[in-house]
Amino acid sequence: MNNPLPLLPKGDIAQFRRLGQFLLPYRWRIAGALVALVVAASCVLALGQGLRYVIDAGFGTRDSHLLNLALAAVVGVAAVLACATYARFYLMMSVGERIIADLRRAVFAHVLTLSPAYFDSARTGEIASRLTNDTEQIRQVIGFGLSMFLRNLLMMLGALVMLFATSAKLAALIVLGVPATLIPILVVGRHVRKLSREGQDRVADVSAHIDESLHEVRTVQAYGHEVRTRERFDQAVEAAYASGVHRIRLKAWLIASVMMIGFCAVGVIMWIGGHDVFEGRITGGQLSAFVFYAALVAGGAGTVSEVWGEIQRAAGATERLFELLDTQSALTVHTPAISLPARVAGAIAFDGVCFAYPSRVQTPVLTALSFTIHPGERVALVGPSGAGKSTIFALLLRFYDPTSGRILIDGIDIRYCDPQALRRAIAIVPQDPVIFSGSVTDNVRFGRHDATDTEIQDACAAAHALEFVERLPQGFDTDLGERGVKLSGGQRQRISIARALLADRPILLLDEATSSLDAESERQVADAFERLERGRTTLVIAHRLATVRNADRIIVMDGGQLHAVGTHQSLLRDSALYAHLARLQFIAEAA
Repeated sequence: MNNPLPLLPKGDIAQFRRLGQFLLPYRWRIAGALVALVVAASCVLALGQGLRYVIDAGFGTRDSHLLNLALAAVVGVAAVLACATYARFYLMMSVGERIIADLRRAVFAHVLTLSPAYFDSARTGEIASRLTNDTEQIRQVIGFGLSMFLRNLLMMLGALVMLFATSAKLAALIVLGVPATLIPILVVGRHVRKLSREGQDRVADVSAHIDESLHEVRTVQAYGHEVRTRERFDQAVEAAYASGVHRIRLKAWLIASVMMIGFCAVGVIMWIGGHDVFEGRITGGQLSAFVFYAALVAGGAGTVSEVWGEIQRAAGATERLFELLDTQSALTVHTPAISLPARVAGAIAFDGVCFAYPSRVQTPVLTALSFTIHPGERVALVGPSGAGKSTIFALLLRFYDPTSGRILIDGIDIRYCDPQALRRAIAIVPQDPVIFSGSVTDNVRFGRHDATDTEIQDACAAAHALEFVERLPQGFDTDLGERGVKLSGGQRQRISIARALLADRPILLLDEATSSLDAESERQVADAFERLERGRTTLVIAHRLATVRNADRIIVMDGGQLHAVGTHQSLLRDSALYAHLARLQFIAEAA
């Protein structure tokens, strides 16, 4: 007999097999659900035999006692069916929830390891969509869809066996009709999967648009761009709607076709079986049981075809998730791996470094850049916008690797170091402070997760953040809102500085860390930095003369190249570019 169900396309099998690694830890719970499934299916099949018995023995003999026994048997079978159904539903649904939680954790943990080069081209909204919408689709299939699929498949197979046991002639007619139900499943199934993948991509577009627009809502409103932004969002929503409707139309046609073919076959069987009853070849009870089992086969085929569409959709979602898991970070630890000492001295050297961002490889950012910074030295990076100052920070943190050349810390090429170990030696205070949704304590503790409350308060005091933190409604427990919207720019900067102070790392990267502060706050934070920088290597991206005057040395950059190195006074005398930048600063500060 032909297999009544289509095989998964080759690519789908590969994807679902990979989900097996997440199913394996819960194999005993799944086994329990399968046992409950077999028991429930057996109970339903037993009802067909009960129907045959009632008609042939009960109605045929007009014995009410037999009807009473039949009712008691039905109640007993129903009780067992209810218990088995509860066990199956609970076990499968809870396993589905657990597997999706594990899958989300695994994908998110992997995404965190990807280099910034990946996020230069990837959209965070699409990644979020895969972690939420796609995993939800898989959850529905694992928890409910797969259970329904197996339940109806098992009942279909059991009903087919009972059909042959009841009347081989009529059962043969049903088996001949099975290929007719397979045609729409085979023809439409692949299209449904393709459309499901396309629909999930369109939903990801919507998520990406929401993330971008709401993140920058102030800019949208400031430029009066609400209407255009809404129109673009409407277009994305309509594209997702059109894709979804197309998929639903095909899926509805698939379900309707299978049910039409199945129930027409049942009608034909009833007609033929009725004539057999008239001619005495089978009893009325046998025909009733046969129709019951035939209805199970037809109804099961309809449910299987419906769930099959969801399985195809989950295959697309699985494919998208494993695309993320298969994405490899552009950063690798070169062999032989070298371990940095527990606390580095802080010597930094750029040796002929050339670099271009992966998203624009034709545009060099740094060209043959070489310089050396001694342990404990305070060096300022100065230059016009686009000179490559921030890129130096990104390379030091090993967000990217140089196209050519070497970057050394304490004489060790950082390409041979584990990126996480390297970053534990560096603290950074960016020009645009990053504040996470959470309390003051949570944000400052980001610098060192094992810090005590006292250490956090000391760091805030050193960053001169204590005076405004204590005025917040809940003090250190005050939620700062998404991206720190409840704080001013200067306050966010001081929280960021407190985080770096708490980290207590031998290398400091300061991207004009006092640019958002007023004169008094800047003076106070400068005092804190002066204490912090003692015994540490400090590299400062500077735009203000007050910053560079206190530097041991100043590196002047232009067009990704080293233009000049010296002190403030020597560069005023020897570097026309530095003198020009200083003159602009004098004018700005005087104003």
